[in-house]
Amino acid sequence: MSAALTAAGDLHRLVVRNLRRELRILDGLIVNTALPVIIMVLFVYVFGGAITTGSSGLAYIDFVVPAVLLMSGGYGAALTAVNIADDMTAGMIDRLRTLPIGGWTVPAGHVVASVIRNVAACGFALLAAVVLGFRPDAALADWALALTVVTGYVLAMSSLAVLWGLLVRSTQAAGAFSFVVLFLPYLSDGVVPAETMPDVLRDFAENQPITPIVATLRSLLLNQPMGSSGAVAAAWLAGMVLVSVPIAALLFRRRTSG
Repeated sequence: MSAALTAAGDLHRLVVRNLRRELRILDGLIVNTALPVIIMVLFVYVFGGAITTGSSGLAYIDFVVPAVLLMSGGYGAALTAVNIADDMTAGMIDRLRTLPIGGWTVPAGHVVASVIRNVAACGFALLAAVVLGFRPDAALADWALALTVVTGYVLAMSSLAVLWGLLVRSTQAAGAFSFVVLFLPYLSDGVVPAETMPDVLRDFAENQPITPIVATLRSLLLNQPMGSSGAVAAAWLAGMVLVSVPIAALLFRRRTSG
């Protein structure tokens, strides 16, 4: 019990440290929060009138908001790769190794801080969407499930980001992960209907993780039938976490041993 309390205290201090570091980098915080909102404004007001939502029959803002929420949370979570790569290359890990703390708390602290920060950013994006005209029709239980989906997505992307940050050897290489995460929703059913894409792109869009996650959020927020998308989304999210966490733990031990 004493060891568990000590580890929890170490994790809490590292989470607070990571959150404070993010708050001090004001320009990065503004970009991470504002970029998905700017993208949403661009699509709704510039492209929205020319984009149809296919068989869904939804107004474009209702169609695109779930994807924007994932962009908001995913882009910020992907930058966790840069944060842990910076710790690994700038000497912070050497300082932490002189302290009596569990090694696993270092990457875990990055992941927990990322989840807190980026779920909050998704809330800001949702408020901006309501201002722009998004009108969700969700019951309290649906809101709770939607929050669970968003949190699961941010957790999965943060875990993958930690894994990528430990694989590469520079913060510049670590930053490439954020562009992949930001771009992936465009090749899904989130921004435009997959049914309107060419065959090859449609096959990719229908079989990548963002599409069922977006469909699940869309169903929850707009009170629509979910079908099998919820189970598929849960499988994708659980799989990403279960694969990335043990590999990241192994890489962290290897890079900090000796």
